[in-house]
Amino acid sequence: MKTSRFAVIAIVIFALSAMISNHALAQDPPVPVGRLGASSALVRAGTKPTLNWDITYPAVVKDIIKITPPGTCTPKVKVNMDVRVVGASVKVVWLNTWGIVTKWEWAQTQATVSINNSGYTEIFSNTQDKVKPGTIVYNQKVNANQPINFAGRYYFNGWSDRFTSSSGQNVVALVNGDTPPTTTPLYQQPTIEDFIKPYLDGQGRIKIGPKDVIYLMELTHTNKNDGGFDLQDLALLVTFQETN
Repeated sequence: MKTSRFAVIAIVIFALSAMISNHALAQDPPVPVGRLGASSALVRAGTKPTLNWDITYPAVVKDIIKITPPGTCTPKVKVNMDVRVVGASVKVVWLNTWGIVTKWEWAQTQATVSINNSGYTEIFSNTQDKVKPGTIVYNQKVNANQPINFAGRYYFNGWSDRFTSSSGQNVVALVNGDTPPTTTPLYQQPTIEDFIKPYLDGQGRIKIGPKDVIYLMELTHTNKNDGGFDLQDLALLVTFQETN
């Protein structure tokens, strides 16, 4: 069966028109959408129409959020922020005289957030076995130009030091395609935590959604060259969406 050029163009225009109508009310389309127009409604054999098109691509998180290393996120517009805890794996271990682990348990780990330079508010305080990665532990609308910082610490015979995303090297904010800044590539480490694996690709780069920021925290070591410095003690997945 033969198909005329007019029919092909009409089909394409119809398909794009349907896409536009489905997403016309959305400020930020989840998939690329666009418009295609032809200079003529009817194209005769042997002639070439002029085609015009316009494509709108989905925004990525850096279009609406400025990230200041190591991990301060400042919205460029008003956003809705959802926070999930994907891992909190600080362990307390007991060793015998030969250095062999005889007992271990999960330590209580705390995540906190500061918005617009306020004091830190607790959003999670529990152990790894109580983590539910699919559960939103904190939701907040944040106005433009209000900096957002996260922090973490753990409890064992008292609270450890609190490490924040506003300074130092123990808390980092990463987006899709970034490589975690560890001495040994994270995905090559023999002790990589299971909860980290879904967020890495085969080359060790971060693999998350276009509007996500993942926070990786090291809470038990401060020397970046130490083998134990692996940024796997606490992990938060933060999703931003532009809002009114």
